[in-house]
Amino acid sequence: MEIYLDANATTPVLAQARVAAMQAMAEEFGNPSSIHSTGLKARAMMDAVRQRARQLLDAGAGQLLFVSGATEGIQTAVLSALSALRERRENGEAIGSLLLYGATEHKAVPETLKHWNQLLGLRLQVQAIPVDRDGRHDLAWLRQHAADAGMVCVMAANNETGVISDLAGIAAVLDEAGSRALWMVDGVQALGKLPLHLSQTRIDYAPFSGHKLYAPKGIGLLYVREGAPFTPLLAGGGQESSLRSGTENMSGIAALGAVLAALDDGRSFRSHAELEGFRFRLAEALQAAFPGVVFNASLALSLPTTLNFSVPGLSSKLLLDMFDAADVRVSGGSACSAAKAQPSFVLQAMGLPEWQTASAVRMSFGPAVEEAFIAEAVARIHACGQAMRRTCLSGADDEPLAGDGVVQLNYGGACTWLLADQADQSCVVIDPQPELAGRIEQYLRCQGYRVLAVLETSPASDWPQPSTSLTLADGQVVQALQLGGQWLARLPMGQAQAYLLGKAREGRLVAADVTLAFCGDALMPDLIGSADPMREQQLQRLAAVIGPQTLICPAHDFDNRLATTLAAERLPPGRAAGVELNAAQLADFLLRHPETLVVDVREPYEQLLSQTPRLSDWALQAMPLSRLVNGLQSWLTEPQRPLVFFCRSGNRSGQAVQCLRRLGHANSYSLAGGLALWERHEAFAHSI
Repeated sequence: MEIYLDANATTPVLAQARVAAMQAMAEEFGNPSSIHSTGLKARAMMDAVRQRARQLLDAGAGQLLFVSGATEGIQTAVLSALSALRERRENGEAIGSLLLYGATEHKAVPETLKHWNQLLGLRLQVQAIPVDRDGRHDLAWLRQHAADAGMVCVMAANNETGVISDLAGIAAVLDEAGSRALWMVDGVQALGKLPLHLSQTRIDYAPFSGHKLYAPKGIGLLYVREGAPFTPLLAGGGQESSLRSGTENMSGIAALGAVLAALDDGRSFRSHAELEGFRFRLAEALQAAFPGVVFNASLALSLPTTLNFSVPGLSSKLLLDMFDAADVRVSGGSACSAAKAQPSFVLQAMGLPEWQTASAVRMSFGPAVEEAFIAEAVARIHACGQAMRRTCLSGADDEPLAGDGVVQLNYGGACTWLLADQADQSCVVIDPQPELAGRIEQYLRCQGYRVLAVLETSPASDWPQPSTSLTLADGQVVQALQLGGQWLARLPMGQAQAYLLGKAREGRLVAADVTLAFCGDALMPDLIGSADPMREQQLQRLAAVIGPQTLICPAHDFDNRLATTLAAERLPPGRAAGVELNAAQLADFLLRHPETLVVDVREPYEQLLSQTPRLSDWALQAMPLSRLVNGLQSWLTEPQRPLVFFCRSGNRSGQAVQCLRRLGHANSYSLAGGLALWERHEAFAHSI
């Protein structure tokens, strides 16, 4: 069962809405502009939905247009307001010099303001209204600028944090300043969650989107106050009283009407108090599962359907992967920008520290949610907490899984390497990042490791005492320490140093026995430049003491190389093509290549939380991407054996394949789309 907690991005379509849409397509499919009976039936349905929306929003004498969604509504409102401003200025009236929008506004608003400001030649200043730590607009700042504003754009409630705007306070400021500014309020997240009495406000424009409240995508509403200036965005056949041309989306309108009817029936949607109770249960579960969790917005000032939180030491990417493995769908912020993996601009505008903006997760549900759904969501959150404890990501440890070998932790492209020997219960940390300090300390404590050394590749770091000496392949004698059955030797490299890991024999560490080299940025052309003489000297220095296939682990990994070798570094850069197999191709590939090794590169906490694909007839190995170097050497010794990597989405498995191909394993492939598309294919295959 999927637990979908990303309702602020979109919602499933309500059952009544699906029925209504199908009925419209089957029976009320007429063009409402037609004057025959079929068209008149369609017109009557559309008018009934508009009237229901008018009553629900208390639109009074204002216009209500059916549009494709909030983006079109925003475009229409801004075009209308800015066209009126231009006309006023041409008539010699003062219009002010500012176009104001909330700093936490959806990106559609400032981008639309800039777009039409430029196209209409207004050359006004587009400026953000600051928000306070609670995410609410700075009314004192607005008071200083309101008189010079031509348009003001804010949200009724924020899509990332759920913070509810003080619309009454904003209206009072505009009135006090005697502002003639046209006012748009984005009502997308408020519909069905907050009471809206538009006719009792000075709001000029309010866009709404159906798919945020159980209607299909492609249908929305735009409220226009009576007397507010209006310029059609779409001209043509004169539909919607010539305010929005184009044949109306009848099935979408019918579905939206069913949702609006459900809002009125008193059964389909939960009360505000019930929704607050559900949110409280989710918040309690998060606090139990993730000690130290921080809620990024005041619950008292937010929608009862939204939680935005951060967990110290854990990135939003890690949390999203973990929740997704548990079949809990959440997001890292706005769905429109989630794929860009950037810190939340909304939380940045609120002045939150960097770690919170970079690790934020949004959990949101719709007002038609069922109690059983919340109960299952709570159970899944507790399961995530258990997986965190088993994998040493939580302070409350519970029989942690054994951690052995090399682990790569990454923060902003900077790598920290943990070298562990489980049998000896010892560990070495190389290039620790301050941002990962808490996570590293927790991992070491959870596993019970003795820390033999904390080392830096640049600048030079102190070497633990007492020290042992080893002779390298070029004859130089260097300091070394023993890590279980292996040795770690320090290789001076000018202002920096490298560390060589391998098995020494009779006081010597020959090149063929060096398995891993941690060499800082010696092989980072993006930082040093491929023609830099210092880099060439460092390459030659390494070549004298390690083999051409020794795996080299960098201090920075901005392009997801994971690891490299001297042999690979001598080759021209490039990206392997044709490395993906879709689910259908994979089935055929495995039948033709039964010797294939299938590798799961998801992290241990994901593997604990989810089912592994049905691959019982083929060899399956779990090798998380953060531990990939532990598997590289054995795989590279069998370059003819096919390798197929998979993860949740196909991104990390793609990185693994690019690494293997670059290192010479040309028979490596990735499962396109990851487990998400695999499961979809399997479900389809079992349904036919």
